Amino acid sequence: MYLKIEAPQRCISREAVKVWRMTETLTNAGIIAVLGVLYYLHIHFEWKEWIGWIVLGLIVLTVFTAIWEILFKPTFMQKYWRYDVNEEFIQLKYGAFKEVNELVPMTKVQSVELIQGPLMRKYDLFSIQIGTMGTEHVIPAISEKEAFELRDQIAHYAKIKEVE
Repeated sequence: MYLKIEAPQRCISREAVKVWRMTETLTNAGIIAVLGVLYYLHIHFEWKEWIGWIVLGLIVLTVFTAIWEILFKPTFMQKYWRYDVNEEFIQLKYGAFKEVNELVPMTKVQSVELIQGPLMRKYDLFSIQIGTMGTEHVIPAISEKEAFELRDQIAHYAKIKEVE
């Protein structure tokens, strides 16, 4: 028997792009700083020549990776992330190049958590982490009001009792 389920339509917040860009900028700046220190140490202590070439290669690779992760990846992630929730399933759809469609039955949901880091707090965003027996699924970067409503809706559908 084939069950026809509509593709999810709900989008994550547009503010997510800003948060992801800031996160990637900080991460890549830290990596480049460490590699810069290594290159300085290579010059100062006159390490073997091949070590300098490897460090330079890693710096160049990190710069190209940073360009992708800061300028393009956040836009693709926001554009292609979709989710939906109903009484039977949580649907997740994401990926620009490799599209992933997940269908999580409500009967398997064991926990629902809201997660908010410092950058997400600045933009009033939350990620929802849905725990099942085997794994965890995340819906990233949802506005505060929608995140609390969605958490309560999933908990209600999955019949999760609040722990005191």
